[in-house]
Amino acid sequence: MRTLVYGAGPLGSYLAAKLHEDGVAVALLARGQRLADLRAHGVVLEHWRSGAREIHHVPVVEELREDDDYDLVLVVMRKDQSRDILPMLANNQHVRTVLFLQNNSAGFADYTAALRAGRVMAGFPSLGGERRDPAMRVMALPRVAMPIGEVDGRLTDRAREVAALLERTGKAVEVRADIDAWLVTHLAAIMGYGGLFATDLDPGRYARTRDAMLLGVRARTEALRAQREAGIPISPPSLRWLPFLPEPLVVALLWVLARTTFFEVGVVSHAKVAREEIVVLVEEYRDRIAPAGVPTPVFDQLAAHVAGTVAPLPDGSHEEPMRWGGLVGLAAGCATVAVVARLLRQRS
Repeated sequence: MRTLVYGAGPLGSYLAAKLHEDGVAVALLARGQRLADLRAHGVVLEHWRSGAREIHHVPVVEELREDDDYDLVLVVMRKDQSRDILPMLANNQHVRTVLFLQNNSAGFADYTAALRAGRVMAGFPSLGGERRDPAMRVMALPRVAMPIGEVDGRLTDRAREVAALLERTGKAVEVRADIDAWLVTHLAAIMGYGGLFATDLDPGRYARTRDAMLLGVRARTEALRAQREAGIPISPPSLRWLPFLPEPLVVALLWVLARTTFFEVGVVSHAKVAREEIVVLVEEYRDRIAPAGVPTPVFDQLAAHVAGTVAPLPDGSHEEPMRWGGLVGLAAGCATVAVVARLLRQRS
């Protein structure tokens, strides 16, 4: 399958390099300084933990011409930037499939209007990374699946064929019939650590500021409940339990997470370079849940921090009391399970 990767940042570079390594006919589109770096150094990938580097000499191009013949175009770039390339994609009628691998909480109407519905697929790369020019530091967790799907929810041979291609990068891939709901839910889920924006994107300050962590946790709870009331399924279904997790437990997990390399590469680095995109995604999400008419005051407060229109929370702030009720219920549930297990052992 002749493939073009449109977007030469960390994630697009990784996918192009791994496809090329596995023998796929792939090209990587880049411009400006990034194009010059690729021509001079190749694709330089740096492992997110070990720092080990590998070099891949992937063919590079600087444009998609009207007569270029690709079976698949992977658009791996920020949502707020990809709209600008729709005319270029539309001008090429040879490309059979355009797969947008990105955050998207607005649906696909703009894409299908520009390119025709039959050409558009959607998904999420499930990778993390940051630029260390000319290297791209990439976090690729093989078991974290990359979801893709047809925008109309059909399970097609085309989707399975694209999934098989992407699995050649070493990533697990799942074909979903609910890719729109998955992408909308993903935006709500990542707002769980969106309190980072209330601490000037400083992970150390975030870990010290309990109120920032609570802000994200409560905003996510509001968002998921409003999403459900708006008729948009929670996907995957396991995330339905997020609003019921005890706040002390979730805050403790966030406190640990904020001190990890995973958080640095997978969360902080993206938040710093993609704040404009996240502002757009949050507004799109609010538009999607608005029909439910459910008030979301904490989510709105977090949205203001994301947009930078309000002052950050004081460093170390912990004025907001946590809600302990869920923890009591969890403890009671665990105790019940322990008692039942003991009785079963005694009977056996």
